[in-house]
Amino acid sequence: MNPHSDRSWAGGAGTLAAPSASPGALPGLPSTGVPAGSFRGRGFGERLGATEREDAWWAQPLAQAIGLGLLGLYATWAAFQGNHYEFGNYLSPFYSPLFKPSWWPISPAILILWAPLGFRATCYYYRKAYYRAFFGDPAACAVGEIKSKGYCGELKFPFVLQNLHRYFMYLALVILVILWYDVIRSFAFAQPNGGFRIGIGGGTLALLFNTTLLSLYTFSCHSLRHLVGGKLDCFSCVAAGGPRLKAWSAVSVLNGHHMGFAWWSLFSVCFADLYVRLCSMGVIHDGVIYLSSLFDTAGGTGL
Repeated sequence: MNPHSDRSWAGGAGTLAAPSASPGALPGLPSTGVPAGSFRGRGFGERLGATEREDAWWAQPLAQAIGLGLLGLYATWAAFQGNHYEFGNYLSPFYSPLFKPSWWPISPAILILWAPLGFRATCYYYRKAYYRAFFGDPAACAVGEIKSKGYCGELKFPFVLQNLHRYFMYLALVILVILWYDVIRSFAFAQPNGGFRIGIGGGTLALLFNTTLLSLYTFSCHSLRHLVGGKLDCFSCVAAGGPRLKAWSAVSVLNGHHMGFAWWSLFSVCFADLYVRLCSMGVIHDGVIYLSSLFDTAGGTGL
């Protein structure tokens, strides 16, 4: 098949050719979307929210709006506080890596949160979730949506920025390594004699739980799946095709649960920050179970 020709999809009773770009499309832009006036599905042309569906179709976008709204509000509030983000060997994931230059007057979280925020905001799953929950475009399948001239792809500002997702993924992978360092550090508890002991505290578990879920969310990413092998048509025709096939297969298994990882990791990152914050404020006491006194030496250095 000519890579520059429109592809065809088999579906229903026959084969439907992909629609060509609209006459007003700019040179070099991909052939995508549907021209104005073309059939766009059962919900298009209906008033917003109109449908023949008899199930509770509104429950999912409503739950998504509430979940994204509450967790988003908490994350925004916590990021702008600029305090109570450290407690002993615990560091809130909203502030990691911690960077506090003297010239920066507000919360240090603002200097680094743009990267994970960009990764989530451009995520394929989250785009579907907030397009439906907040824009009603569409609110659900076969439900009337906001009127428009026709979908032409994410080719105009600000939606063209969604194409930066793979670059935000690269940054997320770097931050993930730093978060795992924070987890390792959370096992080392400073002692009055200057050494430290290995133990497990409530904060250790919170950071470990959060970073594990963030790892699953990141490694189930659609862009990572494409990068490791999804873009290939023939694994046996490229170098290291066998290992790439195995990597693609593993990421594909994770990718099937990407939606769940997206929600659980969003909850866990807020919970980890909340736990560290409450410990720092003295609201709760962090219980610790010490595993070894091997490193409990006077004058020693902690992690």
